[in-house]
Amino acid sequence: MSDRTTISRRAFATGVLLLGLGRKAARAQGFAGLGQDAEGFAPVVPSKAFSFPADHGPHPDYRIEWWYLTANLADATGRAYGAQWTLFRQAMHPGPQAEGWANQQIWMGHAAVTRADTHRFSEKFARGGVGQAGVDAKPFLAWIDSWQMRGGEAMRADTIAPLELAASGADFAYSLRLDADRPLVLQGEAGYSRKSERGQASYYYSQPFFKAAGRIIIDDKPVEVTGLAWMDREWSSQPLASDQSGWDWLSLHFNSGEKLMLFRLRQADGRNYASGNWISPEGKTRLIASDDIAMTPKSWTEIEGRKLPTAWDIAIPELALKIECAPLNAKSWMGTSFPYWEGPISFRGSHAGVGYLEVTGY
Repeated sequence: MSDRTTISRRAFATGVLLLGLGRKAARAQGFAGLGQDAEGFAPVVPSKAFSFPADHGPHPDYRIEWWYLTANLADATGRAYGAQWTLFRQAMHPGPQAEGWANQQIWMGHAAVTRADTHRFSEKFARGGVGQAGVDAKPFLAWIDSWQMRGGEAMRADTIAPLELAASGADFAYSLRLDADRPLVLQGEAGYSRKSERGQASYYYSQPFFKAAGRIIIDDKPVEVTGLAWMDREWSSQPLASDQSGWDWLSLHFNSGEKLMLFRLRQADGRNYASGNWISPEGKTRLIASDDIAMTPKSWTEIEGRKLPTAWDIAIPELALKIECAPLNAKSWMGTSFPYWEGPISFRGSHAGVGYLEVTGY
């Protein structure tokens, strides 16, 4: 169910070849080639001083970054839905930014909607420098073709809210308004998010307190929805080590108002690197170390010959947390150029709520 633009797809494919990120190379360098050597690109180092709204905009000296939003939604009857909106920027090579079609930035967009009985997605590509896609920090606007995440003059830089969000594919569309009354959350160590013990890291912050309202259209049938949303902003030049094949990531909204971000990076030696951030209802954070996190696949779903962990047991003893996570739709497969699984989940146990799960590199 993919809706793709042929010309911009060809432009992106050319960029992928120049990067050496064909499927064979990508597997050798982790998911989507993100373990590739980053020589010439800006390094990620501790103690960055974040500045908003400037850091809502692009960072072209770094190789990869994304603006990533997921939403857990329901209609008036309580029927559950999920929505995803993502804009990726990747540089083909380091150095001063060229103009026009010579610009080295490649943009990719993913959008999806999920219901228990269906999962729809679309993918777009664009070249930097020619107005097809980009991000403006103030007034905030992230776009690729007609897909938009727009802030406008009313947006507060410290909350990145309110936002208007819109995307569409061949058989779905959505438009959402996102509001938040609490500041952004810096992930990791004051925004420096370690991805291994060998120096791989990213700059990473989130807005986990969005409240969402709007409309989803599936097969020309509109439905009004409300719910909770989570936005991640992340940029890096080498977010994976060369022996890390992919990641398992969760964003969780607890019924009691807390939030939790967790990820596990899978390493060839079996010693997976994990990290988490417990977020209070007021926005205070508590970093959770790798050794304190147990993420265990509970059941697997086979899609296109791949076995994917779509249900999980999560335990964090120091938080007295022990939960079981189950997908709304186990077939939430993003069959995009670098395919992965992403979809809404619910959880129960010592705590209950909803969230999103992403698994890559399987």
